[in-house]
Amino acid sequence: MGGYTFRKAEHLKSEILIKELFSKGSSFHLYPFRILHKTVPNPKTPVHQVLFSVPARSFKKAVDRNKLKRRTREAYRLHKAALTANTPLILGFVYSAKKTEPFDLIQASMVRIIDKLNTLGTASHVILKQDYN
Repeated sequence: MGGYTFRKAEHLKSEILIKELFSKGSSFHLYPFRILHKTVPNPKTPVHQVLFSVPARSFKKAVDRNKLKRRTREAYRLHKAALTANTPLILGFVYSAKKTEPFDLIQASMVRIIDKLNTLGTASHVILKQDYN
């Protein structure tokens, strides 16, 4: 099988982990998403787990919400191989734009998000190494 899959183990489904992500996780905003992220200290699965959300407040029709979630999942699936964090992460992608954006913009944004997550991961490892010296 190729590396361009989005397996069931990668879906964030645990209610406990979702609550922990929203309460204790860090976040940043990169249009059109708000990204929540948290490292898992002792993971049950060795892969990153991801949650995609589109608020019903902004998009009343389920068809529109599902279309945006499908586009976001596809963009993540295509670019997740570039995510180089050593420890597994739990990630939440919350669509924050008020209108439906084209797939090209979502895909470009996903590339920038993954780059930022990679730099955040290396920065936190550097800080941890400095603390022990």
